[in-house]
Amino acid sequence: MKKILLFLTIALTASYAYAQRPATPQQRPAAPQQSPSAPRVEPDYIIDLWPDGAPTDNGQTGPERDMGNFASNITKPTLSFFIPKNPNGMAVIVCAGGGYSSVWYGTEGYANTPFYTDRGITAIVLKYRLPNGHPEVPLDDVQEAFRIVRSRAAELGIKKVGVAGHSAGGHLAAMAATKYKNAVQRPDFQILYYPVISAEPAFSHEGSIFNLVGRNNINKRNIEEYSNEKHVTPDTPPAFIMANTDDDVVPVRNSIEYYNALKANGVSAALNVYPEGGHGWTDHLDFAYREQWMDTLGKWLEKLRESFGL
Repeated sequence: MKKILLFLTIALTASYAYAQRPATPQQRPAAPQQSPSAPRVEPDYIIDLWPDGAPTDNGQTGPERDMGNFASNITKPTLSFFIPKNPNGMAVIVCAGGGYSSVWYGTEGYANTPFYTDRGITAIVLKYRLPNGHPEVPLDDVQEAFRIVRSRAAELGIKKVGVAGHSAGGHLAAMAATKYKNAVQRPDFQILYYPVISAEPAFSHEGSIFNLVGRNNINKRNIEEYSNEKHVTPDTPPAFIMANTDDDVVPVRNSIEYYNALKANGVSAALNVYPEGGHGWTDHLDFAYREQWMDTLGKWLEKLRESFGL
């Protein structure tokens, strides 16, 4: 009997230890599956990002794997447009997360678009190509997204275009906000939900950075190049950042370091850190601070709209 009890104790301990392990590169950072999620909303229309072929290649071959709410091995990136009934002149390009190994465009993208469209903001979800060790690939996609959206500005009634990013998509959004090459590519504002910001080993999300630059390419140059907090300038667009203290997937320090860099450069920024809620909560109806983040972000966007003169 003692042997049986000992075996059960060891098994339970091992199961608990496994549950506490950090996400691997192939896992999507997410909150518990039992969380009820906001219903998915379908786009008004979808267009190909590179109808004539992309200028860069991530080396991935084979068919795209689309599981409904998330996709991997993305070969044809797309833009999904959600048009508000009463456009207010603002638009946001949304980059969902997935550790740079997948893109959860359905949950962190489609399901959250009513937050924007209800406020008159055109929401555009980018299903970007994954880096597979080629960090220029997703950056090319988000910069092309800005070019396309701005080329259709008159048609869509858009005057200001921002970027929003979740988790690893937050890293991509922050790259868009710090690595633009011209005014067309520069976001007018940035919204970051529990973002991966840094490549610094002490507090980065290891899997995301491995997938971004390649597991064998974690070196001083790449750490410097893909730590977004190191590339903030006074011209970086204003930012709204949200994270949780108890996030054990992407440490809250990512958000804090980025906020400090923005502040040091005189960039308007808001940092909202909630005490609990873990990671991957934007579509979770039972997130304890759901009403608060929506209300606070909504007010920030309204003040921003006024500052734009829209």
